[in-house]
Amino acid sequence: MTARHPAHRGSIFLEDAEVVGQQSWPGGQHVLQLRAPECATRARPGSFAHLTCAADLPMRRPLSIQRADPRSGTIEILYKVIGHGLARLAEARPGDRLSILGPIGRGFEPDPGRPRALLVGGGVGMPPMVFLAEALAARAGDGFRPLGLFGSEIPFPFRTRPSTILVPGLPDGTIACHPLLEDLGVPSRLASLAGFAGCFSGYVTDLAAAWLGGLPPAVLAEVAIYACGPTPMLAACARVARRFGLPCQVSLEEFMACAVGGCAGCAVEVTTAEGRAMKRVCVDGPVFDANAVFPTAA
Repeated sequence: MTARHPAHRGSIFLEDAEVVGQQSWPGGQHVLQLRAPECATRARPGSFAHLTCAADLPMRRPLSIQRADPRSGTIEILYKVIGHGLARLAEARPGDRLSILGPIGRGFEPDPGRPRALLVGGGVGMPPMVFLAEALAARAGDGFRPLGLFGSEIPFPFRTRPSTILVPGLPDGTIACHPLLEDLGVPSRLASLAGFAGCFSGYVTDLAAAWLGGLPPAVLAEVAIYACGPTPMLAACARVARRFGLPCQVSLEEFMACAVGGCAGCAVEVTTAEGRAMKRVCVDGPVFDANAVFPTAA
């Protein structure tokens, strides 16, 4: 009898990364560019890096990868300063060296049978959605047609602008977009309760439901939802997915100590074929089926 083993998660590399640049945005948000060739070559949408914030701080921080360029060997990370460690990271300047462990985690698995990928990102959960949008744009030949929806209650960590890409079925006046997606030719729209110009006034999940509600059944059958953000937003995404009968993958953001499966500090309860069980976000995730994480989200 042949033993069955779970798929290997892939190699994790320890690198001495060089800070290439760092941009500051309102609300304590920062976009950090690092030269980390091994991580950049192997990163996939949904994977993250475990980063040392300063030489004298031994505890690493898990941060989602927003973009990866294997040609230049660079990755991009969006984060918000919360706590002493990330405050120190915000002080990093070009030429500084930071220890990075990555890429880590099982990422999103796009379904070619549902090429209309609805990407929902909230707050610092936006980075994996940008990465996924970029990957799907490169697979346009496979029929993928992503739409990115992003929500934030503080100013967005990029310069918003009116979109030039028409998206039928969205509420009137919802015209602000994410410039990175716009430049890729991927439609996107923004949502906020803060009254930002051009944004949908409400939660990003309400914007998603408004768009889905206007789709004919044949088009709706081509949609799958992918999401990352605060837990309440992910639970709301699970409810929207159930309402419209759609598959939904969610990327969880948990505090981690080791990030390689040794400490079980990031374990979450999920539904499996055998019942409820504890799974480690760093090894078994961070991407899970929404129904497994939020079984009562209906």
